[in-house]
Amino acid sequence: MLKIENLTKTYGTKTAVDNLSLEINSGEIYGFIGHNGAGKTTTIKACCGILAFDSGEIYIDGLSIKENPVECKKRIAYIPDNPDLYEFMSGMKYLNFIADVYELSKADREREINKYAGILGLADELHNPISSYSHGMKQKLALISALIHNPKLMFLDEPFVGLDPMAAHLLKGIMREKCNAGGAIFFSTHVLEVAEKLCDKVAIIKEGKLVIAGNTAEVIGESSLESVFLELSENKA
Repeated sequence: MLKIENLTKTYGTKTAVDNLSLEINSGEIYGFIGHNGAGKTTTIKACCGILAFDSGEIYIDGLSIKENPVECKKRIAYIPDNPDLYEFMSGMKYLNFIADVYELSKADREREINKYAGILGLADELHNPISSYSHGMKQKLALISALIHNPKLMFLDEPFVGLDPMAAHLLKGIMREKCNAGGAIFFSTHVLEVAEKLCDKVAIIKEGKLVIAGNTAEVIGESSLESVFLELSENKA
């Protein structure tokens, strides 16, 4: 579903991502772990076609993000850690705008909006302006907007930030449901306990370089993801 081959991205003299290679298959929830500034967000933005990169290749559902950016973007959804929404719109107008972008039919958009707004408890707020929403409500709206076109691959950058415990629990269920239906999710998080329990596979990145990647159980062994992360962060350059 996602194949990253020798990805390198620099900003001036700083190498943000250094020869990174990863592969995420259908049905997998893949956790991307690293300190602030390790290269997680840069990698995700490159995969989404938001950032150009210096070398390497990224394939989404077999298509090159460089050569087929529009077709790739039709297959994905991306939620940044701090989504920028059009706050002058109501929640419903915003969701219909996103549905228009993805050319969803009236029936499809109504079904998906009702489904996810109901699950996330936002249905009664959709008529209100986004400017009146709390941070958590905005996060929920961004999630709904990402889900309604049924993307094959989702990129989530710190998706649990700002969500209350119930919403976080519901999001975990949605993530597993999407992957059980054949999708895939690649997400960054600092909440290592969540990553350990939720992810089929994890990758740890430090200073733009891949430190370790594999099945979560194999990476952890007899330890915990937190212990492995702290040990690798301290001992490997």
